[in-house]
Amino acid sequence: MIDTTRRGVLLAGATLLAAPALAQAGTDIAIVGFQMSSETHARAANAAAAAARAKGWTATVLNSEGALPRHAEQLDTLIQRRPKAIIVAMGKPVEAEAQFQRAKAAGIPVITIMAGASPHTVFDIQVNEYKVGADAALWLLGELGYQGAILTQRFEGNVGTRIRGKVLDAVLSENTGVRVLGTHTMARTASWRDDVRQGFSGLLLRHAANTQGIWASFDGQAFVIDDLLQARGVKKGDIKFVSIDGGAETYRRIADPASTLMATVTIPFEEMGNKAVEAVDRIVLKNEPKGVMASGPYLFLDSVLVDGNNVRQFL
Repeated sequence: MIDTTRRGVLLAGATLLAAPALAQAGTDIAIVGFQMSSETHARAANAAAAAARAKGWTATVLNSEGALPRHAEQLDTLIQRRPKAIIVAMGKPVEAEAQFQRAKAAGIPVITIMAGASPHTVFDIQVNEYKVGADAALWLLGELGYQGAILTQRFEGNVGTRIRGKVLDAVLSENTGVRVLGTHTMARTASWRDDVRQGFSGLLLRHAANTQGIWASFDGQAFVIDDLLQARGVKKGDIKFVSIDGGAETYRRIADPASTLMATVTIPFEEMGNKAVEAVDRIVLKNEPKGVMASGPYLFLDSVLVDGNNVRQFL
């Protein structure tokens, strides 16, 4: 009787130990954030990691620190390690095409967030950047009464910010009462804040007196510009100022009378991280067809314009 009970306890204990071990072995995922010093990259990557760990999975988070060689090296290392899936936040599908192709050949599904489509990934989780760009541009032109001069802060190294700039150009081409006095294009990703600070400081030195509006391609740039404007004594509303991304710091600045930032188009980065993990769960682990979540290369989520009229809902 004693032996039987002890054997039952041992078997039960072995079962309890084995089940999590088996689950963990089958759900080891990797998450790569291209530039974790950027709030949006970190928000998406950290949300994915939290969602994965809430399921009892093992989630490794890597930071490429805005460097393409490091990004490629990290993906190569992960392919050798063979996790169940890889989630890449704001990656570079064109530059990392060889790595994505090798991952696909190795049977490792890759899901990207705000990176752009690739034939070697499951899909990219996005907002409609064309709508985002239009919402931001039309808010700015509306505040200007479709007349005035603006400065723009751009970034061509990301497909989303690049589209936003192209949509702004299209809007401006049809509304010639608004002209661009000057543009700074952020070139360095590893030290992007310094890049924006130096470049936009130069624009303000040359054009501040004649500037009625400012457009920034993402909120991180807007924070740097907002600090520059506040140091110059610019008050909220003196210059109509819009950017794109959303987040706690953005909403705080929009609501703050001392800040010059007036509006953003908010993107649900945390939801994107959650959706990436949901995709791993449903498509990779449960073998559901990709079409249950996205019919094409993109899974689109909704964006919302946030300004002084509705910011209290987001604080």
